[in-house]
Amino acid sequence: MITNAQSNTRVDEVATRIYRISTPVTNIPGGFSFNRYLVVDDAPLLFHTGPRGMFPLTREAIAAVIPVERLRYVGFSHFENDESGALNELLAVAPEAVPLCGRINAMVNGETFDRRARVLADGEDLSLGARSVRWLDAPHVPHAWECGHLLESTTRTLFCSDLFTQPGPGETALTEGDILGPSEALRKSLDFYAHARDTRAHLERLAKEQPTTLACMHGSAWRGDGAALLRALADRLGA
Repeated sequence: MITNAQSNTRVDEVATRIYRISTPVTNIPGGFSFNRYLVVDDAPLLFHTGPRGMFPLTREAIAAVIPVERLRYVGFSHFENDESGALNELLAVAPEAVPLCGRINAMVNGETFDRRARVLADGEDLSLGARSVRWLDAPHVPHAWECGHLLESTTRTLFCSDLFTQPGPGETALTEGDILGPSEALRKSLDFYAHARDTRAHLERLAKEQPTTLACMHGSAWRGDGAALLRALADRLGA
């Protein structure tokens, strides 16, 4: 559903009780999209805050699904405006929410958080109620020392941040089509990957979690054999 007609921000359920909040932008040639993901459970989680300037749109979209003040966790892969730019604004309207991130992120950037983070160790599971999420450290994959990814275990949804970043306005919420080709074309033109030494090992570790939905931060979410797609990405990177 469209939650803001002026910006064309919309909310779509891409896995059971996991909602993609997407805002397209046109100031980038060919268009681009910024996605946030809301996991609805006893302790609701928002993964990615969206840029700070999009906070009103994010708040409006969350409120179309649950009261914003119900949020308990605001998570992000790494410290970047589209990942965590609206963190403190969200904490201000959700008084029981805390940041959710990995240890390096909390150590390096925690001073900027208005509330102390719930820090997840590598491989640690966190219960949200009926379901749980698992934090997986992935330094520099695709970039940033503090980078990590989150797996929701019930639906096998991997919140994979900037992996498989696709160009365009992201009009299709969930696809089973090709996202590797478009994402690789964009990467080759901009190359925002760190190409770290252990890239293949980290991608293989994500693949072994057997995700069936990839919650991409830019472009469509994807459904299918996530392990095969992650290994194909590693091959393309020559990692």
